[in-house]
Amino acid sequence: MSRQSTPSPPPQDLWSSILDSVSSKRSIPSKSILILGEQGSGRSTIASALLQKQHGNTEEHVHDFALGYQWTDVRDDAEEDTLARLSVFTVPSSSPPYLSLIPRFLPPKSSLPNTVAIVVLDWTRPWTFLEQLLVWLQWLERWASGDNSRELDILKEETRERLQSYLQHYNATSLDQTSPLPHTSVNTLLPLESDVFTHNSSGIPIIIACTKADLIDDDSDLVGGGNNIMVKGKSEQWEERTDGVMQVLRTICMKYGAALFYTTQQPTTLSELRHYALHLLFMQPTSATSEGALGRNPFPQSHKPNTLDRDRIFVPAGWDSWGKIQILRDNFEYKVWSEAWEREIDPEKQNESPGPGAKQLFETLIGGNQGPRKASLTPLVLPVPEQNFLSKNWDENSKKPDRDPRTSFRNLQDNMGTATHAGIVGPLGSSSFSLPTVERALSEMEGGSSLSADARRVPNARRVRVSDVPSRPLLSPSPMTGSSRPPASPGLSSPLGSATGQTQHEVLQTFFQSLLTSNNRSGARQSAQSPTNVSATTASPEPQPTSPGVNGTNLEHEERLEN
Repeated sequence: MSRQSTPSPPPQDLWSSILDSVSSKRSIPSKSILILGEQGSGRSTIASALLQKQHGNTEEHVHDFALGYQWTDVRDDAEEDTLARLSVFTVPSSSPPYLSLIPRFLPPKSSLPNTVAIVVLDWTRPWTFLEQLLVWLQWLERWASGDNSRELDILKEETRERLQSYLQHYNATSLDQTSPLPHTSVNTLLPLESDVFTHNSSGIPIIIACTKADLIDDDSDLVGGGNNIMVKGKSEQWEERTDGVMQVLRTICMKYGAALFYTTQQPTTLSELRHYALHLLFMQPTSATSEGALGRNPFPQSHKPNTLDRDRIFVPAGWDSWGKIQILRDNFEYKVWSEAWEREIDPEKQNESPGPGAKQLFETLIGGNQGPRKASLTPLVLPVPEQNFLSKNWDENSKKPDRDPRTSFRNLQDNMGTATHAGIVGPLGSSSFSLPTVERALSEMEGGSSLSADARRVPNARRVRVSDVPSRPLLSPSPMTGSSRPPASPGLSSPLGSATGQTQHEVLQTFFQSLLTSNNRSGARQSAQSPTNVSATTASPEPQPTSPGVNGTNLEHEERLEN
């Protein structure tokens, strides 16, 4: 045999294969947590706790997106190695447009074995628990079904077997699951109880987290806020109802292989929730080589179950049983609730076993007559078209005679002849003045008023010389002389104006001249011995009545002159 002259060439892409093998060994696995809950239920608080970020006491400053996404690195206890990259997805509500985005970014084919779902319920709205659980749990079934391909069906069977093995291997006596559990073989494992793990065909780990549990036993008499509130009632009745709610939730968890958590704003409860979620994410699959034993979990379960502290309830998956649920309240019938739930999710079973649904029973448990108080809707107000409104008011206002202020000016000429009409000063009415007060005063003076008495009643009357008063040829003699009557306004229906034909200006001047004459007469009586004052005044003897109409004294006229 002759030796080959040339050695064989090295395999192609030698270094690439070496690098790929090393990178695959050192690759960081990806884990996902899907948080499902309505707006204001506490989703962002739980997301911040899972990501170990600071979060405020309220969610008002948190902006909801159509699909929220955040991530962080999960490290071991020594903070040396990165165990996985944790992705947290949140949706703002159960609206179909939001839920339709999840399969695009979290496809079940690649993420189903490494995903945990957390359904968030709000203890300030306990009457919505069952309705929201129906929505979210049925959606999880549809999401896990995906395109119903053969590959996905095989993957769902594997994840379901893994979760079922976890439930069967749960050991309540030893919480440290760093070692394989239990020490028996698969063939000796006890089967699950009846009506346990009958749903959740995909085998995705589910946690039902009830937030704001510290408000269950607060001092207020109401639960909720705004338009949706519920009356607690007496303390014993409220405690019985809340225990019944917990029993219903534990019954549903038994049928889905889920865990139940009550959380508050205290960091302790949130950290326990994070640790348990990571514990489920790193759940090791069973294999035939390990004889069904679970592998090592980097986040072993270290918290004991708690069903007594109402604000820190923790029921891990696999721990609960129908007997433990029944012992909390003896009057609770889990079989009735289990059948009612089956009728609720599958209406066809109503024909097989007729009876009330789970929602109807839950309303009775919560208290239907004390349920949420929704604000009554205000009646719908349909506005009247603008033109119809204006035309209607125009028709009504046009029928009112006093609506248009110009009407009084238009009818002024027709009313000028009446004695009771009050004249208008200015060009809007007539060209002459109408002074019924002056006319009435002149009539009273002619009716027999005594000017001498008036002068005596007015002690501070001013003395005016005759030369100071301008003389006019149209002035009529003083009514005190008895020779003639003072004229009245010709524009009024009075004998004063019709007798002399004087204008109103002349009547006014005559009226004030008579007042001055009476004042001068009273001053002349006091200084009768002075010839200068006698010649300067127009005093004359007291007039005697010249006609039968001038008799007596008009007291009303004297009071006006005094004022």
